[in-house]
Amino acid sequence: MRYLFLFILFFIATSIFGQSKSDVQINQTIDNWHLAAATANADIFFGTMHKNAVYIGTDASERWTKSEFEAFARPYFDKGKAWDFKAIERKIYYSNSKKIAWFDETLNTWMGVCRSSGVMIKEKKEWKILHYHLSVTIPNDKIQGFIQLVNE
Repeated sequence: MRYLFLFILFFIATSIFGQSKSDVQINQTIDNWHLAAATANADIFFGTMHKNAVYIGTDASERWTKSEFEAFARPYFDKGKAWDFKAIERKIYYSNSKKIAWFDETLNTWMGVCRSSGVMIKEKKEWKILHYHLSVTIPNDKIQGFIQLVNE
């Protein structure tokens, strides 16, 4: 009886707190993608992006297709280090088919805390980044100074 109780308790705990297999795969994929940038591993970084990927950066002019982004970012990778983003928190959501997922995350970066969101697609049992959007966060009590700065 005691073992049955422990089994039920374990099942409830893993159901509530455990991650699905897809959650684990997506988290690993995004974490490895960020690590690939930090270690200048262009093959993994650009290989994680879908062939039709779009990358939106922090500047209003930064909207790139995968090939455009690779052309822009390749010199940073060639120098041995691109950028270093580490996830603070990430939430993952799924389409009904479970072949499309989207996420949002907060990141520790050289720019301070940033936020990003993305869309991933599952192809041949692998998750690929289809759309990624990075943004700088601005505390509400500093927004007036930011507005002045960008309007100068």
